[in-house]
Amino acid sequence: MQQDKGALVKIPILDLKGQYRGIQDEIRSAIDEILESQQFILGPVVEKFEAEVAAYLRSGAAIGVASGSDALLLSLMALGIGPGDAVLVPPFTFFASVSCITRLGATPIFIDIDPETFLLDPGAVEAFVEGRARPAADGRGLVDPKSQCRIKALLPVHLFGQCCPMTVLLAQARKHNLAIVEDVAQAFGAREEIAPGPFKAAGTLGEFGCFSFFPTKNLGGLGDGGMVVTGRSDLAEAVRRLRVHGANHKYHHLEVGLNSRLDALQAAVLRVKLRYVDQWCEERIERARRYRALFLATGLVGKQILSLPNPSDGRSHVFNQYVLRASRRDELRAYLGEQGIMTAVYYPVPLHLQPCFAFLGYRQGEFPHAERAADEVLALPMFPELTQEEQEIVVKRIKAFYRR
Repeated sequence: MQQDKGALVKIPILDLKGQYRGIQDEIRSAIDEILESQQFILGPVVEKFEAEVAAYLRSGAAIGVASGSDALLLSLMALGIGPGDAVLVPPFTFFASVSCITRLGATPIFIDIDPETFLLDPGAVEAFVEGRARPAADGRGLVDPKSQCRIKALLPVHLFGQCCPMTVLLAQARKHNLAIVEDVAQAFGAREEIAPGPFKAAGTLGEFGCFSFFPTKNLGGLGDGGMVVTGRSDLAEAVRRLRVHGANHKYHHLEVGLNSRLDALQAAVLRVKLRYVDQWCEERIERARRYRALFLATGLVGKQILSLPNPSDGRSHVFNQYVLRASRRDELRAYLGEQGIMTAVYYPVPLHLQPCFAFLGYRQGEFPHAERAADEVLALPMFPELTQEEQEIVVKRIKAFYRR
C-alpha cells in the first residue's frame, strides 16, 4: 500500500511480480512437470493448452506458435498473401501489424483510425473501398489503383484491449471479398456483440485471430509465445504445417514455412494463467472505471485531459493498457517520472512515418487522427493488483501538474 504524504512514491506501469506471488506455487508445479517430462517442444501440454484456448474462445482450432508476430505472419501465409496483394491496416499500432505484410512482399494500405477509440475507422475503410479502390478486371474483389495490388485482406487491430467495431467490418469484408485477420495481441478475453446476435470472443470473427502471450499481455507467459485461432479446418491445417517448416510429416515439406512453435514450458505456465484470465480482465475493467471516476472529479476532462477510454458493458474493452489523451503529454510524462509514476507512450511514431516504410510513399498529414494520437496518448499504470490508493496518487499527481 502506497502512502501519499508528498513523498516520492513508486508506482510501476505493470507489476508482474504481484501477479506471480498469487500463483507461484501453481506455476512452479507446472514447470516442474515439464522438467520431469523433458518434453520441451510442442507435445501433449501444448496440445492441452490449444484445446483449452479453443474451448475458452469457442473457436474451431487454436494453434500455438512462437510469438504474436509469427501468428500474424503465418496467418497471411496461410491465406496465400504475397507480392501483388494488398492488406488494409491502421497506421497506429505495433510494428508487427504491418511488418507481417511487407515481409511477404505484399503492400500495406493504411486506413486512418477513429480519433475516439484509436481503432480502425470503418468509415475510413468505406471511403477507401468505395472512393479509391476499383473492381478487379476478373470481377473478384478490388484493386488499389496506386499500387495496382489486389486487395486481399483487412487487418483490424483490437488495440489496448478494445474490440474493433466488427459488425460493420465483417459486413464490409463480405461485400468486398476480403479476408479478415484480427490482431488480438492486446485483447485476450475481450468480447464483441455481433448484431444481431450474442457476444463473441475477439479473434473468432474473421478467418484468423492472432494472439500474443508476451509477458505484459492480459494472458502472458514467461517469454515469447503466440497463437493462431481459426474456425476453418483447412486454414488450421495450413498453419500447423507452416509452423514446422511447411512439413506435413517429418522431413517431408510441402512448402517453405517457419520454425515457429510454442514451447511446452510456456504452454504449462499459460494453462495456469488461463484459469485466472477472466478474473484479471474484470479487475482491469474495475480499475478503468475507478480511473474514470477519479478523473471526472478533477475538472480536467475535456480540458487538459483531452479524452478518457470508456469501460463499456459486455467486456468489449479489457484494458491491456489504460490510454488517455493529454495536452503537453511529454511534459506530463516527465513530471510523473520524477514523481516515481511510470507511464508509456504507445506509439510515438505512426507506422506510415517510420523510415523503413518510406518506400510506400506516405507523407505526414495523410492520416491526421493517427498522427494526433501519436502526439497525445499516454498509458498509465494498469494491472489487476493496482490499488485504489495508487490510482488516487496517479490522478492527484496529474492534477498537480496541470494546476502548477
